[in-house]
Formats: sequence, C-alpha cells, structure tokens
Amino acid sequence: MSESNEPPWWKGATVYQIYPRSFADSNGDGIGDLNGVRRHLDYLQRLGVDALWLSPIFRSPMADAGYDVSDYCDIDPLFGSLDDVDQLIAEAHARGIRVLLDFVPNHTSDEHPWFVESRRSRDNPRRDWYIWRDQPNNWRAALGAGSAWTCDESTRQYYLHLFLAKQPDLNWRNPEVVEAMHGVLRFWLDRGVDGFRIDVAHCIGKDPAFADDPRCQAGQPLSDFNDQPYSHEVLRGLRRLVDSYPGERVLVGEVNIRSTERVLQYYGAGDELHLAFNFTPLDVPWDPARFRACIGEIEHWLKPADAWPTWVLSNHDNIRHRSRYGGSEEAARAAAVLLLTLRGTPFIYQGDELGLEDAPISTDTRVDPGGRDGCRAPIPWLFEPPHGWEGAAPWLPFPPEADNRSAERQVGAASAMFTLYQRLLAARRTSPALQRGDFTELPSPPEVLAYRRALGDDRRLVCINFAARAQPFEQSGRWTIEVASDGVGEGDLYRGHLAASQALILRPTEP
Repeated sequence: MSESNEPPWWKGATVYQIYPRSFADSNGDGIGDLNGVRRHLDYLQRLGVDALWLSPIFRSPMADAGYDVSDYCDIDPLFGSLDDVDQLIAEAHARGIRVLLDFVPNHTSDEHPWFVESRRSRDNPRRDWYIWRDQPNNWRAALGAGSAWTCDESTRQYYLHLFLAKQPDLNWRNPEVVEAMHGVLRFWLDRGVDGFRIDVAHCIGKDPAFADDPRCQAGQPLSDFNDQPYSHEVLRGLRRLVDSYPGERVLVGEVNIRSTERVLQYYGAGDELHLAFNFTPLDVPWDPARFRACIGEIEHWLKPADAWPTWVLSNHDNIRHRSRYGGSEEAARAAAVLLLTLRGTPFIYQGDELGLEDAPISTDTRVDPGGRDGCRAPIPWLFEPPHGWEGAAPWLPFPPEADNRSAERQVGAASAMFTLYQRLLAARRTSPALQRGDFTELPSPPEVLAYRRALGDDRRLVCINFAARAQPFEQSGRWTIEVASDGVGEGDLYRGHLAASQALILRPTEP
C-alpha cells in the first residue's frame, strides 16, 4: 500500500488495452505475440500511455480466444513463454509503463487439470471445485451457448457454465478454490505485474438457491445481470491480497451490469475493486444529450462515494467507436478529446489512436463464437501490404484503409489521429486538473458539451461541438487553445466559437 499522501498512480494514468493476437506478430505465424508487443514498446512510449493491459495470454485451447484458461501460471505457446513475458514486463517498466494482466476467475477451460479431475467421479476430491447439480435450472449461457448447464455423460450430473460449455464455472465457495486462485495472483505479482483486469467480476458469486429466473426464461443470459452478495466477499479477499504487495497494484473489474448504481457496489467501502469499468458510453451514440446524461449519471453515483470512474469508448468485445459513429473521423477525433479529459481513468483500445474502424467480417473469416471479430482485426504497422505482418496471413483481415491508417503513415505526421492522441496525452500528463481535478458541467448550447476541470490553481475548459456546423460559445476571461481535435488554432487565443465537429481543450492565457 502507498506510504505517501500522493494519489495512487492509476488515478492519473492512461491505460492502453492490447489484444495480443492482433497487435503485432514477431514469428510470422499470423498471430500476434508477446515479442511483437515488446518490439513496439517504443511506439507506446511515444504515444504517451502509462500502462498497458494484456488480454489473456495464459495457456488455453482458445475456444474463447484465451478466456478458457487451462493453466493460469503459464503462457500459451501462441504468445510465447514465461521468459518472454518477464522480458516484456522488465522492458515496459524500464520505459515507465506498467503492465496489467487479464485474470479470468469465474471459469476455467474444460481442459484445465482441475476440471479433468472434477469430472472423473462424483466423489473426486476436486468435484466441489466446480458447480454440479442433478437437475439444471433455466439459467442461460452467454455467446449463444443455450442452457448454462451441460450434462457430463460419465457421472450423469450437470455442470454450470455461464459462457461456453468448454468454460465450466469455478465454485468460489470452496476454500481450496479461493486459495488456489489467490496463488495464481501471487505467482504473477511476484513476477512484477502491476495489477489485473478481472473478467466478469460480477459473475463469480451464484444464487445459492439456484432459483429459476424469468429473465433467463425470456432468453437473456445470466451473465447480463448476475449480481450476488458473495461476489463482494471474493473481491474483498482479492483486494487484501493485492494491497499486501508494494507499488500500488490495481484491480480493474469488468462488471458488465448496465446500472451505475449497481456497479458502484463493486468498489465496496474502498475494499473491493480499485476501478470498475464504466460501459455506458459503449451504448451511447454520438449525441450531446446522451453523453451529458451518461456523464451526469457517473458523477451522481460515484463522486459522493469517492469511487474513481473509468472511461472507455472501444474494447475487444464491442464495435469500435468510429464505426459506431458512422465512420466519421471528425466524431472520432472529438471523442478522443472527450475520453481523455473526463474525470477518471481512460482506457484506449489498441488502434483507436490510428482511427481504425472495424474490419468487414464474412462467414468465411469469422472466428469468434460471439461475432466480435471486427474490432479485433490486426493493427497495420506498415503502409505496404502485408502491413508489417510477414509470413502467414494474419488470423483476421485488416481493417479498412490499412495503408493510410498504418502506424508508419501516421507517426510523426502533423495531421494524423496518432498525433492528436499524443497531444492529448501530453496535455493530460502536464495538467493536474485533467488528471485528478473536479468536473463541473458548464452551460452551453444544446449541441455543445462543455465542462471545467480544476485542481488548485490549475484549470482547463473542454468544449465539444457535436454539430456539423460552427457554434458560438463565449467564455469569460482569456483562454488559449491547448489542443484542437482538428489541429486548427492550437496556441492561439480562443475567439468564442467552435468550428463544425470541433473539440477544444482551453487553458488560461498567461499574463
């Protein structure tokens, strides 16, 4: 735990999500790997991020892209080895970049040795490590998997899986499971990781009565709304463990319940998650009224509870925000200003800094059982095909405009999306107000969202014009344009108007 009065690092940090399969391939097999990530650490350092989060890299049969873990304490050969991850952590730390891993506590693979043992017989010592019943209830699984129960023919009982049948749920009420999973965290904390993103943190606890649910009867998967008290007991145990390590290690929870009031409960009394993902922006179109309501809801619930928000516009499970906004680069640029100036910790999904859209996926190129391939397309590094992916063809097709959207074409180009993200991150890094300051929404025309960030003497104004036409927006005092989403006027005095689809960060003009 921190021994100083300084705020924890994760409050002022910007986190970059890496989907390793699609980030960079170092060995020519068409699948991204850890050495590919390591070779592009200079790129991330140049971008200006403070931490990276690696989607699952553990040993897995890959029924669900690594979220079906068969060994939590080893690296899948697709991605490399333990030596490779150790080197990646060391080289990231040398550049001032922290490393978070994706921890999957709700379920394992059906090929994990624990489950192989559990299904051998009803009296196997590991039988109770998973959830078995003589008769199923009506719970539904996610990813279109149907019933959340699968009958094991050899023992004639049903096991629970809130996701695919190849992902049986662990029984966290068994103390042996708790200790084994705590051992997994210790294994990685001892190797120097700075924290974990916890997959479906709200799913760990289950209704002990196993009662039917009318929402499942209507076809909704239980993972959409599962919210049991025991999950909080599990998270408090994980938090105590993580807090016992030096260096302010962090837990970021995926609590995919579309209710901020309920998500707040997973912060506990400051003794559960450090951060919980805020998914409401993923449901919001590029509309000022909807974003105003979304931000207001987060401030209403989290600020009085002293719970630190997170902000995310894209991730590996959802359509990229530029695609959701109709392919508009202007909207994607303004959204970058929004993401990186709200009160809370922002998460950038790989490729958003290049302005990528979802790749078109056909029935022939689809891989994911949940149909989430478009946002997982490979990152184009070089202008010329195969865009830095030498050897076997990449496992998914490239996104649109892979040549002009490549890192080679954008890094160092004054008007590029990458350069906008650089400027935003530089502004954030030098402004305590943008990192940790209070948020106050300002009166504005209906098509403008404006707010002030302030901490002590440091102040910034953020003005976002959602309209495709210029908008007057006068402000008292003298302000200088620090960052403009379109790059126009940076360093000039603010003249009281916003160009079409323009977003600005304003700083007080020096005397």
